[in-house]
Amino acid sequence: MSSNVITLDELPARLTRFSRLMGLDLGTKTIGLGLSDVERRLASPLETIQRKKFSEDVRKMMAAADKYEVAAYVIGLPLNMDGSEGPRCQATRAFVRNMAALDQRPFVFWDERLSTAAVTRSLIDQDASRARRAEVVDRMAAAYILQGALDRLQAIARDAAPDDA
Repeated sequence: MSSNVITLDELPARLTRFSRLMGLDLGTKTIGLGLSDVERRLASPLETIQRKKFSEDVRKMMAAADKYEVAAYVIGLPLNMDGSEGPRCQATRAFVRNMAALDQRPFVFWDERLSTAAVTRSLIDQDASRARRAEVVDRMAAAYILQGALDRLQAIARDAAPDDA
């Protein structure tokens, strides 16, 4: 795998103080983008890219990453419920392998099991119409994936801090 695919534990050493992260929910028809704040505490939905061609999709993602000064990508890894990897994981890993050849920012995989289901349930609870859910679910799933990684980064930082801090 590419040298810029790293673990979440390795990520803090690669970030500057106010580096943002971008969450990616890679679907077959769309790519949802989420964005962290500069303190890396809160993830927000950013946009949904309608997939066309790999080069065009990546150009749009990299343009957004440049615009918001993103330091790394957190990409949802669609594991099976038993934790095994199926064809969707293979496709996600291939996408990252190809994109990593074009972008030097690090990539971190994050278990995305049930992220779209959780977001969809939340939207249903808010009485969002089916059309509205379809419009926002991908970018909200990307933010959900990213928020999970941000929460884990906060826990890593807390665990690393001296007890008297």
